[in-house]
Amino acid sequence: MGFLAKLAIHVSGSPPLDLKEAEQNRLMDALKANLQSPHRRIVVAELPDVGLVGMGDIALWSSQNIWEQATDYVHHSGVIDDIWVEPEFRSLGIFKALLRDLVAFADKRGAQELVLEYSASNKEAKTAWTRLGFVTTGVRASAFTHQLKDVLS
Repeated sequence: MGFLAKLAIHVSGSPPLDLKEAEQNRLMDALKANLQSPHRRIVVAELPDVGLVGMGDIALWSSQNIWEQATDYVHHSGVIDDIWVEPEFRSLGIFKALLRDLVAFADKRGAQELVLEYSASNKEAKTAWTRLGFVTTGVRASAFTHQLKDVLS
């Protein structure tokens, strides 16, 4: 949970803060469900005499094309949700070790592609993912429902 909070703070540029108890409970329930799913994998990196220094997780998605096809082709993707390595332990190969495990999990289960998203402001992420061969294929935009309703009124 701590790594997920640090990643969210890193991406948003917010100052460090403590999670409220209700948010900790919600996040813990989500993590427990993820650990029980055969379609998800969460990995951690631990160093002797230090403890946990990184984490990563992936979810498997399957989708069938909506157009008529001669075959029942199902497309399998691995969606890398989060990877975090504590700043003082970066450049030690931990990121690649975590990613290697997630890729092996996805490949063993038939994923043809890996997908991820990162904040456009996260230049470290862009550099790391681009170096590995990830190519930006689109832009994800978001809006708050209440604001969109006001604009459409």
